[in-house]
Amino acid sequence: MQKRFEESIAHFKVGEFEQALEAINDCLAADAGNTEYKAFRTRVYSRLGQLDAALEDFDYLLSFEPYNPSYISDRAVVLHLMRRNQEAAEGFDQAINLDPGNPYRFASRAYFRDRIGMLKEAIEDYEKAIELDPEDAVAYNNKGLVEEKLGYIERSKRSFKRADELIGYDPNRTQKKANESENEQKGKQTKANESENEQKRKETKADEGEKLSIRQPVQPSFEPEKKSVDLSHFMGVLKAIFTDSTTRQEFWQFLKRGLKK
Repeated sequence: MQKRFEESIAHFKVGEFEQALEAINDCLAADAGNTEYKAFRTRVYSRLGQLDAALEDFDYLLSFEPYNPSYISDRAVVLHLMRRNQEAAEGFDQAINLDPGNPYRFASRAYFRDRIGMLKEAIEDYEKAIELDPEDAVAYNNKGLVEEKLGYIERSKRSFKRADELIGYDPNRTQKKANESENEQKGKQTKANESENEQKRKETKADEGEKLSIRQPVQPSFEPEKKSVDLSHFMGVLKAIFTDSTTRQEFWQFLKRGLKK
């Protein structure tokens, strides 16, 4: 069954979730009590948007490990997506009580609290996550976004600045390079008309001055169009960027390159 399990993982990684489900179900048919298989199937179900099935598997897992903070926290996400927010809140609280030294627990609850409008409480959780992991650029960024919502503009600017410093990102330099590249391309395309080129260069230079004064903060997507992808982002990508420094930096650079456009 190990080979079949690996096939399920391979399908999952390339977005073939129906095939992944078929393969992991084969594994569970041969070994119904395997908690590793069950835990992976919760991820597959989440991608397919089958939240009731995912919740059922989490309940099974928790019957064997009732104090597993990862199961409890991920189950809370499912409950939130099912609009059972009171139960979700209890789950996030319980996960923190069981694993208070893990910054991801506080960052997860902060994201949830932001979603349901508990903005000041979300900031408190992000600050606790940062206390536990002072190099978490994503927590700084998301805290800045919540601070913006509350009108704490200067505080949000400091949070964004610190997030950029942690990943070695200079928004002014990056924007300038992008503008220079764009200007060069425009110059090549309009060489036939030098007068027009001169005018465009002047306009681009003016635009640069304006653009460089505007920061466009980026927030990881928590609610894409499909509910299954929503859960994936929160339980998969979000977990990785809060717990693994390499994944966090790669994801952050991707956001800066892509979502700011």
